[in-house]
Amino acid sequence: MTTTTEPASPPRPTEPAGQHRTRFFDHRIPSLYAGRYRIDNRQVLKDVDGTDRTVDATPQPFDVVQPRFSFDPTGINAQFPVPDAVGTYSQTLAHINLDAPGLPWARLLAEDQPGAVPWMALLLFREDELPEDPDAVGLVKTGTVRELLEGAHGLGAVPVIAPGSMRPDEYDEQCASVLVPAALFDAVKPLPVEMGYLAHLREGGRPDADHTRAGADPEPDEGELNAVLVANRFPAAIGGRHVVHLVSLEGHERHLTGPAPTDGVRLVSLASWSFTTEPDSGVGFGDLAQHLAATDDGTGDEPLPRPADELRLRVPTTAPANPAGAQKEAVDRMASGAVALPQRLETGERTLAFYRGPLTAQPAQTPPPAAATRLDSPGEALIYLQRYGVFDTAYAAAFTTGRTLALADAEFRNALLEFRSAARSAVRRLASHPQLAHAAAGTLSCRHLTAPLAFEAFDRLLTDGDARSGVARLNQALDQAGPQLRAGRRRTGVRTRRGPGDARAVLAQPDLAGLLTQAAPDDFKKVTDWLDALRRLELLSLSHLVPDPRALPAESIRFAYLDPAWVRAAVDGAVSVGVGHALDADLNALATGGGPVPKCAVLVNSSLVENWPKAIVTAHKGTEVVGPVREAVFGTQIRLALFPEVIDRFELAEPPRGLCFGIGDLGTIELREITGDRIGHPMGEFPPPPPADDSRFRRFLRPGGKDVLNVDGTGDALVPALSSAHGLTGGQRISSAQFALQMINAPQAQTFSRP
Repeated sequence: MTTTTEPASPPRPTEPAGQHRTRFFDHRIPSLYAGRYRIDNRQVLKDVDGTDRTVDATPQPFDVVQPRFSFDPTGINAQFPVPDAVGTYSQTLAHINLDAPGLPWARLLAEDQPGAVPWMALLLFREDELPEDPDAVGLVKTGTVRELLEGAHGLGAVPVIAPGSMRPDEYDEQCASVLVPAALFDAVKPLPVEMGYLAHLREGGRPDADHTRAGADPEPDEGELNAVLVANRFPAAIGGRHVVHLVSLEGHERHLTGPAPTDGVRLVSLASWSFTTEPDSGVGFGDLAQHLAATDDGTGDEPLPRPADELRLRVPTTAPANPAGAQKEAVDRMASGAVALPQRLETGERTLAFYRGPLTAQPAQTPPPAAATRLDSPGEALIYLQRYGVFDTAYAAAFTTGRTLALADAEFRNALLEFRSAARSAVRRLASHPQLAHAAAGTLSCRHLTAPLAFEAFDRLLTDGDARSGVARLNQALDQAGPQLRAGRRRTGVRTRRGPGDARAVLAQPDLAGLLTQAAPDDFKKVTDWLDALRRLELLSLSHLVPDPRALPAESIRFAYLDPAWVRAAVDGAVSVGVGHALDADLNALATGGGPVPKCAVLVNSSLVENWPKAIVTAHKGTEVVGPVREAVFGTQIRLALFPEVIDRFELAEPPRGLCFGIGDLGTIELREITGDRIGHPMGEFPPPPPADDSRFRRFLRPGGKDVLNVDGTGDALVPALSSAHGLTGGQRISSAQFALQMINAPQAQTFSRP
């Protein structure tokens, strides 16, 4: 497939051309917070003398159970930066996605705090800041909750939890804790008024009709909702290792509004991960996606678009300047995706042969018309280049591959043989009973292929006309049988012997083909489903698709066409199993007319596949979106997408849940619409110039040099400034969802186009 990057100028990651639905919500306040409760029931009865009589029922205690000191790590949907990532993250705020959308608001931070304030927060620490984890690799102290509350985990003020709120079994739960020194905690702790802005709900997914219609506001899709918590601190600009802890601040509310104790604060760590940030080095989605489309010439200038030839699925070769003859033949075949492999002929001679799989770098040439409509052996599929004395083994290898796969699958093999056996019996019956074979179309059914015809003829003898006449004919025949035999008179019918040609002639009648597939319908479906999977390349390994790994190197994307003749040869090889004669081969044709073969493929070999498994792939033909016929992942880093049409444009986009929060290269954020029909559309940079340098955003950092965001504290805070930029007055503030919308860096995407 000939491709170029789009635009033609040096490629940059762009916003996705397709719409990917993302909505933000402020919070999810539960109807009942996690905790221990008691139902008291009192009835007041009126006595006959008019006095009230009170009856108290037995109190009914119950618990609303939510994670408190630990939770299942499988409930983490995503973390950014990804664990153990290495890249440039000094302008990024770490965040975590939780599958349970209501977890951050499941309990109150404190009795005097509003429900919109979560009880957990995300804190970021650098190397040499945590005394129990100086290397910032995620070391924690572990033990039971009882040991934590009794101070057995070590130094630091432990959370003050009301004993009445604890379930007995909670004391024996395992938990992890981390000691944060007093000065560090006071520098990085979020204020309660800020915590609500650092948590929100996100709904992500593909667009639907409701969301693309102006003014529509459908209910959230529960399956696409996640809770998101964002850190309030940027990683160090000089680089280094960092650790992120999702901590519980329940029981520490006094330390959030006042100074921390001298011994520091011991926080419950619900989850943690580490990453490394380096100046001028990144492995983010945009960097990796751009590398697929562009190449760095080493001069430090903007990356240059990769030549279209580099994006084809083939082994790179250095061809002579003006190849001719045998050189040109070899170059052309390798340019189409073939590789040269050693071959030993049946005569024992050693030579070279060309081989390729079903994927080609250029549209495959249509093979010359064959004498037969099908292949019966791999030898028939060999292409001999007589002028050069070498073979092209692509189709012969396809036939052998299909046959090998069929022989290895006992279920398919048995279904194929059972179907052919049943269909063969049906064809022979039709050949033996011409009145069936020549019946009017639509009058035959599957019953005619299996019903006992002799019994039915006897029944007709008895029932033709009225019952009495049938019995009379039978009695007359029986009475006359003895005398006729003694007299030597015998009635003989003329039997015609039918050969295989008659059966094949019956099979050639188009009206009977659909009926024969019902001879063994379950087996026939197994056969056709298996063959359709083969057409979608589901049964082939990566080595079949990419015979030489040099055609798909690490951190690359390759486009390819599918050769339908190769797939047909593989199908012929699969159904050749157990063929004993020509009738079996003819019956195979009933099963080989299945679904269409995909027409093009995209292969991505990149760490994008592993680190962004839900990256969105969108293909276009003209203005229409083309959905993939099949998507698959080989190993951890190779992703395959097959399409039913030859596409014009291919886009690889960061998923909505892969959104990150932070500032841009110019020290600004993208101000976005928060009301009306254009929510999320850009409004320009914030803060606006002047000054036009990369320090504009630093005015919104707390003093102290810790790179902590002043979300809504004293001094020059970000939330009031954003509220003012959106024209809110009179103490009105943007909400936490609107704050998240301002802080996101849009999903990046890379687009490839075919000229």
